[in-house]
Amino acid sequence: MSTPILRQLQGPAHTRIYAYGAARGENYVPNDDLIGPIDSSDEWIRQRTGIVTRVRAAAETDAIDLASEAAREAVEKSGVDPSDIDAVIVATISNPKQTPSASAIVADRIGANPAAAYDVNAACAGFAYGVGQADALIRAGLAKHVVVVGAEKLSDIVDPTDRSISFLLGDGAGAVVVGPSETPGIGPTIWGSDGSKADAVGMNHTLTEFRDGTAPWPTLRQEGPTVFRWAVWEMVKVARQAIEAAGIQPSDLAAFVPHQANMRIIDEFAKQLGLPESVVIGRDIETTGNTSAASIPLATHRLLEEHPELSGGLALQIGFGAGLVFGAQVVVLP
Repeated sequence: MSTPILRQLQGPAHTRIYAYGAARGENYVPNDDLIGPIDSSDEWIRQRTGIVTRVRAAAETDAIDLASEAAREAVEKSGVDPSDIDAVIVATISNPKQTPSASAIVADRIGANPAAAYDVNAACAGFAYGVGQADALIRAGLAKHVVVVGAEKLSDIVDPTDRSISFLLGDGAGAVVVGPSETPGIGPTIWGSDGSKADAVGMNHTLTEFRDGTAPWPTLRQEGPTVFRWAVWEMVKVARQAIEAAGIQPSDLAAFVPHQANMRIIDEFAKQLGLPESVVIGRDIETTGNTSAASIPLATHRLLEEHPELSGGLALQIGFGAGLVFGAQVVVLP
């Protein structure tokens, strides 16, 4: 008896980003509000990070609320009917519950039931991971339209007395709708991790330790110098790989949107890449802060508002952070 031949799905050859959406925390928190517990100054924070103020959400707002708001805007601007969304991916490290997934709740709130939904925990690289997966799902025929959201409420997991990271973090969400395209709109994703440096950025305790009373509430910590060196020297190599894989040159870029980790890292990154002055660089960190998985779409959303002429141009986006994980790709801006 012959074995039946299975049918395998095959989707469109190309994908693109249709639209961006954004949501920022309701409250602007200037440096002066944070310097007491860390015995610091506004000048010290500005010089080390480039941050003047950051956005943080109200107590009653969680990461899922921010994700839903950003996703709604992206879907509305995309022109895609919510019922035609086949999958929702939420990149976050600050879902207030281990389960259910933030993505399933977001899918319901934006009217995308019964879309497939799952969360991605890749910290600051989460959005780039999500875009890479959306591209693959569509080209594999598993979905036609995918919503990707990076959403964080990091103020829930920060120790205000910690000098290594507390003053960096903000709250927000950024989202995109990805769908089929007649021409290539998302370049190959270069991604990976280096778990040998897992202690460089991450939570200082586990939830089980907190439950058992052997540790305080887990909060984020980082080894600043280690992260800086890794981000600047190792991630520049990843960015170059993404540019090469896309078949372009740095001079072909219209924009560069790195994870908004630190203004010094962003500036050194651009210098190492040798980007021409014509490339517009996302520097949303100055007034939003570091929002981990949300930082790339938030920065891109702002760039497109301030520079509408970038529409149709190429942008290199790269995320890197806790894990240590990284992801990068070149995309066509909607």
